[in-house]
Amino acid sequence: MLYIYASGSLIADHSPGRPVFDAIMSDGNIKTERMEGDHTIWIEKYRPRRLGDIVGQDDIVVRLQSYVESGSLPHLLFTGSAGVGKTTAAVALAREFYGDTWQMNFREMNASDERGIDVVRNQIKQFARTSPLGGASFKILFLDEADALTTDAQAALRRTMENYAHTCRFILSCNYSSKIIDPIQSRCAIYRFRPLGPEAVVEEVSRIAGLEGLAVSQEALDAIVYVAQGDMRRAINALQGAAILTREIDESTIYAITSTARPDEIDDLLDLAIGGDFDAAERTLRHLLQHRGIAPTELLNQCYRALVRRDIEGGLKVALIDSIGETDFRLSEGASSDIQMEALIARFVLCAGKYA
Repeated sequence: MLYIYASGSLIADHSPGRPVFDAIMSDGNIKTERMEGDHTIWIEKYRPRRLGDIVGQDDIVVRLQSYVESGSLPHLLFTGSAGVGKTTAAVALAREFYGDTWQMNFREMNASDERGIDVVRNQIKQFARTSPLGGASFKILFLDEADALTTDAQAALRRTMENYAHTCRFILSCNYSSKIIDPIQSRCAIYRFRPLGPEAVVEEVSRIAGLEGLAVSQEALDAIVYVAQGDMRRAINALQGAAILTREIDESTIYAITSTARPDEIDDLLDLAIGGDFDAAERTLRHLLQHRGIAPTELLNQCYRALVRRDIEGGLKVALIDSIGETDFRLSEGASSDIQMEALIARFVLCAGKYA
C-alpha cells in the first residue's frame, strides 16, 4: 500500500511490523525511518479543552471567560483566518458553560456542507426551538464557515436567531466577516481572531515536542513559524509530519515535509531576476517547481512575503508586487502555471531593467 503526502515529498509503504516512511529532502536525497507510537492526529490530540489553554488570543480569552463567570452569553461572531483558534474557542466555551454535560446542549455544524436555506429551516431551526437539557438556561449552536451560507440562508438564520434567542445562542465562525449580512453582524458580539504571533506558535510547538519526546532545533522552530504564517494547525501538522521521519528535527526536514522553499532560496531567485539574469532565474524557478515539487501558488506567496520585507527602490517594489498579483489572478482563472511563472520572472527582469 502506497501513500503520497505533501505534494509527493512523503512516501509510506507498509511492511511487516511498523510502516516505513521516505521523504525527499531539499538536496534530493531520500530519508527513511520507521514511525513509532500511535497514529493520532496531533491537532485533535492537543486541541485545548479549556479557554485558559488557548494561546495567542489572550484578550479574547479574557472576555469569553467573563461570559462563563456571569452565566450569560450573547450571540457571537468569530472572524479570522484558518487555524487561529475560532473552533477551539467555541468548543472550550461550551465545555466551561455546561461542564461534563456540554454535548447535550451544544451542536456544531459546518455551513460549507449544506449552504442553502433548507439547512436553516430544518436542521438549525429544529435544534434552536427545543428546550435546553440538564437545567441549562440555553443551548449553543456553533455554525462554522458561516460565510459559505447564501444570502437567503443568512436572512432565514437572522429570523431564527431572533425567534429562538430565549432557548439558543448562536456562535458563528467565518474567515471573512464582510460576507456576513449586516443584520446578523448587528445582532452579534464580534471577535476578530488575529494570526498567531511567532511566540505563541513556538510556545505550543515546543510544548507538544516536549510531550512527544522530540528534539527540535531553534532553526526548525523558526522554519515552522515561517511555514505556519500564524496558522497553528499548519504548524502542528508540520511538526507531526517531521516527527514521522525522525525524533531529531531540523529545518531541512520541516521545509521538505511541507514542500516549502527555504527563505534563502527565494532570496536567491529574486536576486537573480532583479539582477537581470533571466536564464539563471529560470533554472532556479524550474528547480523549485519541478524538482522540489513546490506549488506555484505557494511560491508566489513566498515571493510576495520576501518582496514586502526587501529593502529596494519603492517604484520597483510596487511594480514587482503588482506582477505577482497579476500572476496570482491568472492562475486562479486556470492559466498554465508553467507559462505564467516563467512570464513572472520575465516581468521581474523587465521591471528591474526599467528602474535600474
